[in-house]
Amino acid sequence: MEQGTGKTITALELCRLRLEAGKVTHILWLCPCSTKQNLKDELIKQSPREMLEKITICGIETLSRSLHANSYLQLLTEREACYLVVDESLLIKNPYAYRTQNIDRLSSRCEYKLILNGMPISKNQADLYAQFHVLDWRILGYKTYWSFAANHIEFDPEIPQKIIRCLNTDYLARKISPYTVQVTKKDCLVLPDKRYTINYFPLTPEQNAHYNSVADTLLFHLNEMHPETIYRLFSGLQAVTSGFRVNFRKSAVSGYEHIVTSPFFSEPTDNPRLQRLLTVLDNRNKYIIFCNYTYEIDVLCEILSRKYGPENVARFDGSLPMKKRLRNLEEFRESATFLIANRDCAGYSLNLQFCHNIIYYSNGWDLATRLQSEDRIHRIGQDQDIRIRDICAYNTLDERILSCLYRKEKLLEAFRNDIKNMENKNGIAEWVFYRQPSRSLMDCDDLEEPRHA
Repeated sequence: MEQGTGKTITALELCRLRLEAGKVTHILWLCPCSTKQNLKDELIKQSPREMLEKITICGIETLSRSLHANSYLQLLTEREACYLVVDESLLIKNPYAYRTQNIDRLSSRCEYKLILNGMPISKNQADLYAQFHVLDWRILGYKTYWSFAANHIEFDPEIPQKIIRCLNTDYLARKISPYTVQVTKKDCLVLPDKRYTINYFPLTPEQNAHYNSVADTLLFHLNEMHPETIYRLFSGLQAVTSGFRVNFRKSAVSGYEHIVTSPFFSEPTDNPRLQRLLTVLDNRNKYIIFCNYTYEIDVLCEILSRKYGPENVARFDGSLPMKKRLRNLEEFRESATFLIANRDCAGYSLNLQFCHNIIYYSNGWDLATRLQSEDRIHRIGQDQDIRIRDICAYNTLDERILSCLYRKEKLLEAFRNDIKNMENKNGIAEWVFYRQPSRSLMDCDDLEEPRHA
């Protein structure tokens, strides 16, 4: 279900039906850590009072590292007949990640399971394997990732980890279709269109010379047998376009030259990217500004506070504790003009439809976080035109990133259409929603040690 179409309330209704039928006794709801508070508010608003006492929530990222949370949830799934809900299931697309393996173990003890996402793939159809394995390996018919890969992935013969393309995607669409419901915004909502604008700027002559120098250095060390060298190339070039000076420090252990960055401009306002941003801002409107780097957030908070006043700037990124982030979010809702944010923190499950302007000060490669972050404002309650701007450096990697995001979006749309064609044959269920005020929730991330009984 696309962002803003009611995934939470739909999942809640499915859980309620199973609870009332006596098929489950508890609900285990996993979601991104950054969205827990928003989820709690939604569940408290929508759930019957007696149902809230039977819900435990936990951050997906917590299951990567917390022995206490994993132990507690294992005991919970052994003691109770749990309905497992994995919200934003694209976060478990890597079958070898600890979080995926831990969720898989929990899933094996739950008879009823549900995965929720606004988009099922961010790179290619290989993203489906881990998500549907959590539901049941029999859906796709593969117990292991390598049996899946043998039938659906063509790897680069010289770089074993590199996926060239996915095969037999029509088979995947056919297999998952009976277990999938798709809802798009145009199916159930009337929302303003998204309007995209790219605001270009040129690098300074010195910055351009440094960009070419870094490209030459990293291309000289490029080795397709070592994918990390490609990552270093992209990271280095992206850093230069964002206003960093890139230097290299040779490791005594590995022999590799590590990238070391420092600000390129002694005065941040000399950065042409920042100058281009300032030309599009209008303090009569609210803006969400997404950045790649913490340094960019630092600079923007300082410059915009100096120009418009600190009361008009709110920050939302991983450098702040969750309570401070939520206070800043409320300030942005009430009075502040700018929310300076990181996509990984502010890109999921936040309701920001009181704002209608997003600016991507710098972009990343991940389509999922890009589309999720766009739809923080393109959802129920939005009644104004949506303006989405990208700040992009001419003739640099910036243009390639935007082109790549566009191609991935076309891939996603094509696969959605494949599933939709199957759904038209199978039919889609309609749900009636039940709402009643209620109270508090059990948050597994608050545990300091496992609780028994």
